[in-house]
Amino acid sequence: MTGHDNPVGEALSGPPPLPTVRSGISYIVVPVTAAWFVAAGVLLFFTDTLRAHNAMVWLWTCLAGGVLGFVGLGIQEWQRSAARKGRRGAQTSSLD
Repeated sequence: MTGHDNPVGEALSGPPPLPTVRSGISYIVVPVTAAWFVAAGVLLFFTDTLRAHNAMVWLWTCLAGGVLGFVGLGIQEWQRSAARKGRRGAQTSSLD
């Protein structure tokens, strides 16, 4: 041996590639975003009770969750569009 524990070919190849993502993130984000908006819709019927118990933060949390879900879907679509166009900074895993 030449003093190295790794064979010559392995040193040049680098680490193995990451596994591909098998399911799209939209299968998770869309239902959860819808659930946030449904929860906000249900809480709208109880705004008087929420105000009486100083718990309006629950309504705002549900609305923020829904809005952030839409923002996440927009970012995902932006990445997919950039990957389709072959942009240099795009994540090609978003096409899987």
